[in-house]
Amino acid sequence: MATIEIQVPDIGDFDEVTVIELMVKAGDTVRAEQSLITVESDKASMEIPSSSAGVVKEVKVALGDKVKQGSLVLLLEVAGSASAAVASPPVAAAVAATVAVAAAFAPASPSVVEMRIPDIGDFKDVTVIELLVKPGDAVAAEQSLITVESDKASMEIPAPAAGVVQSLAVKLGDKVNIGDLVGLLLGAAASSAAPVAAALAPVIAAPAAAAPAPVAVPQSASVCATVPAHTPGASVLAMPHASPSVRKFARELGVPLEEVKGQGAKGRITQEDVQDFTKAVMAGAAQTKAQVTNAPKAAGGSGSELGLIPWPKVDFAKFGPIERKEMSRIKKISGANLLRNAIMIPAVTNHDDADITDLEAFRVSTNKENEKSGVKVTMLAFLIKACVAALKKYPEFNSSLDGDAVVYKNYWHIGFAADTPNGLMVPVIKDADQKGVLQISQEMGELAKKARDGKLSPAEMSGASFTISSLGGIGGRYFTPIINAPEVAILGVCRSTIEPIWDGKAFLPRLMLPLSLTWDHRVIDGAAAARFNVYLGQILGDFRRVLL
Repeated sequence: MATIEIQVPDIGDFDEVTVIELMVKAGDTVRAEQSLITVESDKASMEIPSSSAGVVKEVKVALGDKVKQGSLVLLLEVAGSASAAVASPPVAAAVAATVAVAAAFAPASPSVVEMRIPDIGDFKDVTVIELLVKPGDAVAAEQSLITVESDKASMEIPAPAAGVVQSLAVKLGDKVNIGDLVGLLLGAAASSAAPVAAALAPVIAAPAAAAPAPVAVPQSASVCATVPAHTPGASVLAMPHASPSVRKFARELGVPLEEVKGQGAKGRITQEDVQDFTKAVMAGAAQTKAQVTNAPKAAGGSGSELGLIPWPKVDFAKFGPIERKEMSRIKKISGANLLRNAIMIPAVTNHDDADITDLEAFRVSTNKENEKSGVKVTMLAFLIKACVAALKKYPEFNSSLDGDAVVYKNYWHIGFAADTPNGLMVPVIKDADQKGVLQISQEMGELAKKARDGKLSPAEMSGASFTISSLGGIGGRYFTPIINAPEVAILGVCRSTIEPIWDGKAFLPRLMLPLSLTWDHRVIDGAAAARFNVYLGQILGDFRRVLL
């Protein structure tokens, strides 16, 4: 056995190209001309073949490496003596095509230019896999028009000059060859040839020229003949299957291409796939792996991120029958947020009671008077108006932390927690200070229905400056709600009960509403929290204070 070096052949006048895919690993058996790696420039990607058959001893490049002509790709063990070993530089000379573009883009008239396929080496019937422009688009000279692909390389065909695309003569899936019409370009200066094609062609030329001198292949390598053709994107070591322009577009948006599912031919990622992925992440319908990894883990997390002992791993089935159900998407997202808020915020909770005897009587009478309107006023609607009044008196509760600064908000958007079959959701009443109790009640009913039906939009759940979590219809006495960051406070409300209250002369039955105010101690101190709760109780006890 002899060891030879496989190097990058002549790839034209490009100084450095990036390794975007590794198709083999140490120990793999390869045949002559089998693709080893894929490299990419800003205009084309191509596969580097093996000059001989043999067994890969060591791969010398990694994903993301910059390589150029003569760079060492890998070491290959071949049969025969060292004198029979053939290195790749001689093969490179045969691999690199000497390309000349002869009137690839001939003008149809002084104002109309025919855009044609330039010399792309000895490839025939390459497939159009991507249309990068459409009729009416203004293009610059050398701007990519379409992407074509063979079984060895993909390349972008550039415009011969600047102008406006009048029409396209190709569509997705078409087979094209040198000289085929791509489309017509208006307003471009006439040119008898496209100089850019001469620079592009060496990069995309097929590495398919003279083969090395025959060498005996070890028996273990005989299986190479049955190795299937490389499928773009199939290798576990591969970067995502996308054209250079799509990769650039994804980089500009910060989109991890490996997480995007390609809808193009052979699973190829298109610009529309990148846009759709971005919209899904922005809408909260999807999360990147980085978001999931960096988010605090829910109950199933290890705890190692916080320096805690590992979370117990138990085989519950050994104690009795179990049923395993995956958490809903909403619970997964909200669970991670709640854990972060519970850990990161130094939260304190004040408990108090508010006398709502008179307010409840007013609420009942209001509902009777407005029975025909179909709008049912709830105690939560009164609470929202009362909280707005308290937030205006104590503005630190209507703020957020931004680094070392406190941002005081001059708007009053109140979120209210809604219990849905899919989990907890928080719709937001926008500009609650400008709305009456009846309007707030109507909006709450509409938003709550949307939440139950799973039709709430992200806009309807964002922008809250203060949140109320009410368990009034269920029960309980007090609880400690978790602050909904970046807010600095949240009010928890439980079911009201009739209690004997001493008025100085006798015990009288009064309807008392339990209040639980949780606040961020970095922004709010205990005295301010106590005053807020007291003032809120006074408003609920005499709702006329809202007018003051």
